[in-house]
Amino acid sequence: MDITCTNPLRIGLRQERVIPPQCLVIFGASGDLTQRKLIPALFELFKQRRLPSEFAVVGCARRSWSNEEFRRRMSTALTEQIKQNKTEWEIFSSYLFYEPVDLQKSQDVFKLGKRLEAIDQLKATHGNRTFYLSVAPKFYASGCKALSEAGLLNDPKRNRIVIEKPFGRDYSSAQQLNKVVQSCAIESQIFRIDHYLGKETVQNILVLRFANSIFEPIWNRNYISNVQITSAETVGVEDRAGYYEGSGALRDMVQNHLTQMLAITAMEPPGHFDPESIRNEKAKVLQAAHLANELEPWECCVRGQYKEGGNQANPLLSYREEPGVNPNSTTETFVAMKLFVNNWRWQGVPFYVRTGKRLAKRVSEVVLNFREAPVHLFDAAGGSPTSNQLVLRIQPNEGAEFRFDVKSPGSGMRSRPVEMEFSYDESFGEPFDDGYVRLLADAMLGDPTLFTRSDEVEAAWRLYTPLLELIEDSPWQLPIYPYESRTWGPAEADSLLAKDNLLWRRP
Repeated sequence: MDITCTNPLRIGLRQERVIPPQCLVIFGASGDLTQRKLIPALFELFKQRRLPSEFAVVGCARRSWSNEEFRRRMSTALTEQIKQNKTEWEIFSSYLFYEPVDLQKSQDVFKLGKRLEAIDQLKATHGNRTFYLSVAPKFYASGCKALSEAGLLNDPKRNRIVIEKPFGRDYSSAQQLNKVVQSCAIESQIFRIDHYLGKETVQNILVLRFANSIFEPIWNRNYISNVQITSAETVGVEDRAGYYEGSGALRDMVQNHLTQMLAITAMEPPGHFDPESIRNEKAKVLQAAHLANELEPWECCVRGQYKEGGNQANPLLSYREEPGVNPNSTTETFVAMKLFVNNWRWQGVPFYVRTGKRLAKRVSEVVLNFREAPVHLFDAAGGSPTSNQLVLRIQPNEGAEFRFDVKSPGSGMRSRPVEMEFSYDESFGEPFDDGYVRLLADAMLGDPTLFTRSDEVEAAWRLYTPLLELIEDSPWQLPIYPYESRTWGPAEADSLLAKDNLLWRRP
C-alpha cells in the first residue's frame, strides 16, 4: 500500500526564511569536506534562490592560493553539478574568495579580520559572519581562541561559529572543550553540527509524532516492546584510516548520529516548537539514558571488525589490510549495544543501536516494534504471529512504513503481514537536500534547533563513558569479533538480542 500526497499539497512546499546579508568563512577550505559537502550545499542554496545578493564565502587554509585558484579548484570538485548549471556557477563563483590563514598564527587571523572588513564593504554583508571550523578536532579550541583574540566573535548577534564533530573524545575532553569555546563566545553563538539532524527524515520523526494524534498515545512502554536504531554502510574505511584508527565506530557514529536519533525518537512533546524547548527535551532523554548493564558493560555491547570478503572479481580487503591501518588494530568498525531510558514513558523498553562498515546494505532507520496482541485468535500464514512494526527510513528510500496483519486470501481465517508505505520521493517528487544545505542555512539564520547544545554533548559522552573506559583499561573484556565483509556483522550481535528472544530487523 502506498500513501501519497495529493497535488495541491505540492504547492508551496518551500516557505523558507530569508538569510540575512552574510559572509561565511570556511577554515579548512582545502579539505575534503569543503569540496564534497560545504560548497555543493552553498551552491544548492544559491540555485534555490535562498542566498541573499549581499553574500560572500571566504575560504581559509594554509595554502597560498589566490581567489582564482580557489574558484578553479571548487569548480573542478563540482564538475557534475556545474554541467547543467554553468550560468548559475559563473555567478555563484564570483561570491567565492580566498585568504591564506594558519589558525595557529595570530598575525594571520588579524590579517583575516582586515580582509573581512574589505569584503563587508565590497559585498555589503553588514558584518554578519559565520565561521565554520572544518579543521582537525585538535584545532577547535585554539581556533576559537584565535578568533576571539582577534575580536571576530565580539558581536553575539552578528558573529557565529560552527564546529564539526567529533566534539571531544570522551566526557572530560568534551567538558574541557566546552569551557574553552564558551569562554570565547556565548552559547547562542555556538553551533555544534551533526549533519544527520539536517536530514528531512530525521526531522520528520518530530512531525510524525507530534502532528498526528494516532501515534503519540501509543508511543510509549505500554505499546512498544523495543526500539532498534541502525546505521549501516557498505563501504569500508576508504581514505579515512588516519582518523578512524583513533576513533572507531563508537566515537564516529554512535556517540553523535545514533544518539541524536535516539533522543529525537524518545523525547517528550515540547511545550513550544522553538529551539530551546526541543533541545531541552532531547537533553532530558540523554540524561535519563544508560547502558543496560553499567556494572558489567561488556554484557550489553558487542564490537566487531570487518575481515576480507567479496569474490574473485571484486575482492574486499579486511580492515587491517586497509592502507594506513595498523595490521594489529583493535579499532572497532562495528558496534551494537543495548540501552534503557529511565523515565515514565520508556521504563523497561530496550533500545538497541548498531552501526558498522562493510555491512550487507546501506541503510539508516529507526524501527519501533510494538507488543504482540494479548491473544492470538488467528493462525499466521507465515508460521508465527508477527507484531506491528513502524519503520522510519532515514536513508536511502527515505520515508516510512507500517507493518500490520490482514486476512490472507482463501478459506479459513489466517493472517499475514502487509506494509503500508510512505515515500518522500513518490509523494513530493522533488530532490532531497543534503543535510548540510539545511544546516548551513540555519547557522546563517542563527537558528540552533538542529544543532547540539553543550549539555547534550556532555550527556552523550557520559552515557558511553563505561564502554570507553573499558576499551582503554581492559580491552580483553570487550573483544573485537571479526565479521565477513558485506554481512550483518558478527554473530555475537545477534546473540545480544537473542538473550531477549528478539531478532534484528533485516532491511
